[in-house]
Amino acid sequence: MRTKVIIAISVAALLFYFVLLGRLGVDLIATGTWAGVLLGAAVILLPLVGLWAIVGELRFGRATEKLGRELAERGELPVDDLGRTASGRIDRADGQALFEKTKPEVEAHPDDPGAWYRLAIAYDAAGDRRRGRAAARHAVKLHRAR
Repeated sequence: MRTKVIIAISVAALLFYFVLLGRLGVDLIATGTWAGVLLGAAVILLPLVGLWAIVGELRFGRATEKLGRELAERGELPVDDLGRTASGRIDRADGQALFEKTKPEVEAHPDDPGAWYRLAIAYDAAGDRRRGRAAARHAVKLHRAR
C-alpha cells in the first residue's frame, strides 16, 4: 500500500509539472516567432513523451502485480528466506544462489510465464535489475498470450 501511495504522489507531481510545461509551450507558441513556435512545440512534446512513459510503466506494474498475485494464490512463488545485510538488502550470495536455482526452470519451460516471473525475482535478488525487468516483461507477454 505504501508503494502505491508513493507512486500516486509521484504521478500527481509529474502531472502538475507536465501542465506547467504545457502552459509554457502554449505561451511560447503564442509569441508567433519561428523560434517561439519551435521551442513551444518541443516543450509541449516533452510532457507528452513523459505521459506516454508513465502510462507504460503503470500498465507494466499492474500487469506484473496481477501475475504475481495469481502465482502467489497457486503457491508458485519462491519463499523469501534470503539472507539480508544490516541495511536490508539481499545478500549477494543468496541472490546468486536463487538465480542459479531458477534459471534451469526457465530453460526447461521457456513458455511458462511463472518460470519467467520467478527468474525476474531471482535476477532482482542477484542485483541485476535490468535483466529482472526484461524477464518480468517477458513473463507478462507470455501471460497475456495465454
